[in-house]
Parts: sequence; structure tokens; C-alpha cells
Amino acid sequence: MTPMVDLFFLLLTFFMLTTSFKPQEAVQVDTPKSISEKVSPDKNLLTIAISKDNKVFFNIDNGKDSTQHIRRRLLQGVGKFYGIKFPDKQLLKFEQMSSFGMPVANISEWINAENTQRDKMQIGIPIDSLNNQLSVWIRMSRELNPAIEAAVKGDATADYNTAKKVFDILVANNLMRFNLTTTLNKVEAKLDTKK
Repeated sequence: MTPMVDLFFLLLTFFMLTTSFKPQEAVQVDTPKSISEKVSPDKNLLTIAISKDNKVFFNIDNGKDSTQHIRRRLLQGVGKFYGIKFPDKQLLKFEQMSSFGMPVANISEWINAENTQRDKMQIGIPIDSLNNQLSVWIRMSRELNPAIEAAVKGDATADYNTAKKVFDILVANNLMRFNLTTTLNKVEAKLDTKK
């Protein structure tokens, strides 16, 4: 019995030390309810969140092979597109961060900020027709990872026009199929009593 207890504590210690926790999301979204049971993929996922005050946030994972450093390369590519150079230290830190919502010009400051200050800097990614930065993030994400799937996580009280703009941007970037993230609503089956 003693070797079994030792093995248990060895495994417990191993898992505690090697586990990486998911970073906190930039915004809390109260998703609408549905009865669909389709599950979004765990990897190769691009997530766009729409908050209740109609701010747009973006997140992408590193794909199935984290050695490709997709998040790092994405930030480099977007920075190059807008003429901004990010130091290696910021690229490494960005790779381990979660979703964000701000113009590209503010990302360097956001990466260097303290955790308590980061939330105040989240003003949403511009989706205007003249300054459509979300489209650039999506296009470059697809170039780096062609197998990527999109998921839209909108707040139940968000404005429909903002959601439509996001859907239009996805379609314009040839992402015709995307998941809508919802909360599973329990539905009880009732017997039909018709005679």
C-alpha cells in the first residue's frame, strides 16, 4: 500500500507542476441559451467575443502544434502590416496571454501593463469600414493556420448590428462556417398526449 501512496503523490505532483491554467478572458460574456449540443473544437480555434457594450475582442490559440508559435507570428505579421515592431520579449508574453480588444497601436502598451491596468485598456477592436482591424487579424490568422475554425461568442444583450458586422467580416475573409457559442439550455422532453 505504501508504494501505491508514493506513486499517487508522485503523479499528483507531476500534474500540478506541469499544468498550465487558462488565462482569464478579457471580457465576461453572458451567452444566449440554446438546445444545440455541438461542441466547439479545442484546437485551431479563432474566437471573437462581443460584449454587452458592443466591444469586439479577439483570441486565437496556437493550434495543435504549439511549436509553430502561431500567436507570436500573428502579432509579428499584424505589426508589420501596420508598421509596428514588437520586441521578442513582448512577442513571447503575448503568446501566453488570452483574448484582447484594442487597436493594434495600443497592444505594446497593453502587453507591458500590470494585470490590474489591462482591463481598463480594453476598448474593443475597431470594426469600422475605414479602420477594420478585425479583418486584418482574421485574414492573417487564416494565412498562418488554414485549418482554423471560427467561433463567435456574443453577449445575449449585445446589439444585433455589431454581431452582423462581425459575421460580414468573417464572410468577407472566406470563413463561411463558424460556431455560435451559447449556453446549453436544459429542455425536458414531454410526451404528446394527442389521441
